[in-house]
Amino acid sequence: MTGGDAVGTSPLDARGSAPTARRMVLGAQLRRLREAAELSRADAGFTIRASESKMSRLEAGKVGFKERDVADLLTTYGVNDPAEREVFLEMVKQSNQQGWWHRYNDVIPGWFNDFVGLEESASLIQSYEHQFVPGLLQTEDYARAVMTHGRPEHATDETEQRIGLRRRRQRILARPGAPRLWVVLDESVLHRPIGGRSVLKAQISAMLDATSMPHITVQVLTHDRNTNAAEGAFTMLRFAEKDLPTLVYIEHLTGALYLDRLDEVETYGRVLDTLSVDAETPEDSRQLLAKLRADI
Repeated sequence: MTGGDAVGTSPLDARGSAPTARRMVLGAQLRRLREAAELSRADAGFTIRASESKMSRLEAGKVGFKERDVADLLTTYGVNDPAEREVFLEMVKQSNQQGWWHRYNDVIPGWFNDFVGLEESASLIQSYEHQFVPGLLQTEDYARAVMTHGRPEHATDETEQRIGLRRRRQRILARPGAPRLWVVLDESVLHRPIGGRSVLKAQISAMLDATSMPHITVQVLTHDRNTNAAEGAFTMLRFAEKDLPTLVYIEHLTGALYLDRLDEVETYGRVLDTLSVDAETPEDSRQLLAKLRADI
């Protein structure tokens, strides 16, 4: 069996994706080829001297690929056409390329590297925030105040590097084919003068400017409508590529969780729906932001 029908769309359809996402697409394609060849993960793993658990991680895109391993798997799966094999091997090369954020590895933890790569590839980013303005919308001064716990005069070189990373991440919102960003923001964030009143006022102005763009939406969840639908902040990433599952990202003090099980994603999707209904409409939220800015 050549596997052509099992593969479906070419892996190179994701050429514009970040390396993290490319690994996930490639892993999904290889999984479908294995299933079409009616082989177990253990049988396929034997071909490349890999355990069943490692095959599971490969097919989930959680680890990097070696060209030799992918070539051996393609042979095992009956993919012998040179042109078809080259498509997959080129995808291996792309998936192993380092993203632009690699230069910041000395100031950000490894688990956040994965998030930046996935964020780069998302078509829709939905967030609920109850403590800070989301990073993609933060001004430099606001970000500096957040990172220094309100003491920007104590900013270090590392702080400035992290701000540089945040600014670089924000470019995705201005690029052609930018993802849609939809944020539900607890009203308390807008009354928390992180960095001082002038910093907060400038931050609110920046959000007003951002929400004038059609692909950026902010809804404010006011005090009187806070239904406690969510226990904490989280972000949901949706992708145009059919091989990439919707992911929920939850950050905590020492790491992050990535949820992709259907029942978990559906639960957080329902929470986002509830929050969006309970919050002010996008236009009313803009009016509220304008009023708060005038009152500062």
